[in-house]
Amino acid sequence: MKKLLPIAFGLALAFGAMPAGAILNGGPDGTNHPYVGMVTDLNFVCSGAAISPTKFVTAAHCFETGPGTSVLVTFDPEGFDDFPAGFVAGRWYPHPGWCPECGNGLVGFDLNDVAVVILDAPFVQPEYGKLPSLGQVAAQPQKMGISLVGYGVQDRIKKLDAGELFTRHFAPAELVQSSNRISTDFLKLSANPSKGKGGLCFGDSGGPVILEGSGLGNDTILGVNSFVTNVNCAGVTYSNRIDIAASLGFISSVN
Repeated sequence: MKKLLPIAFGLALAFGAMPAGAILNGGPDGTNHPYVGMVTDLNFVCSGAAISPTKFVTAAHCFETGPGTSVLVTFDPEGFDDFPAGFVAGRWYPHPGWCPECGNGLVGFDLNDVAVVILDAPFVQPEYGKLPSLGQVAAQPQKMGISLVGYGVQDRIKKLDAGELFTRHFAPAELVQSSNRISTDFLKLSANPSKGKGGLCFGDSGGPVILEGSGLGNDTILGVNSFVTNVNCAGVTYSNRIDIAASLGFISSVN
């Protein structure tokens, strides 16, 4: 079985032998996805996306803390450039059914890997991500183009060199439709920069898998980045589906 690696990233780089990386084969996002932000508990950093002025969706494996823990969120494309002035406080709520490594094999890894941050004060954006309709992923064609956005190290570095940290990057990628057991909970995405595709790596946890809309406010979040299957982040990556009942029901219930 391939080794499974969650793609959260330690702010202090205190992760032992885990290699660093981030959005691969992409470039600076700038203001293209203003609703994509970075969340931190000042120990670890993840990405995520706002779906309203006060609700931010990310991954449950980002922090090892319980519901209601205080975190900080920024939507600045340069991340920590304006810390702490550009950050807004919020409360962290992981899915109650999140289960890290609760079973044997791939299908048992990080079930319900989704979390919500409720911001203490509204943070107005020019647009927000949209939740998908129930089962929307299954209706998408093979090799459908999607967008990956996240805040991580901007270089794929095989040795333990962190590189440039925490700016918002974007890369195009493709959805790989799959019929294996894990497909009921996770999106399978291409992750091979040598073929012109974007990829995900450590630092991009919780960032959105985006179905680009036709106008302002029409971007749909199909999933949140969850884990990769090899240390070079060049195989396939997996993102927790947001279009399933367990995710949609939880996200809607947190206020």
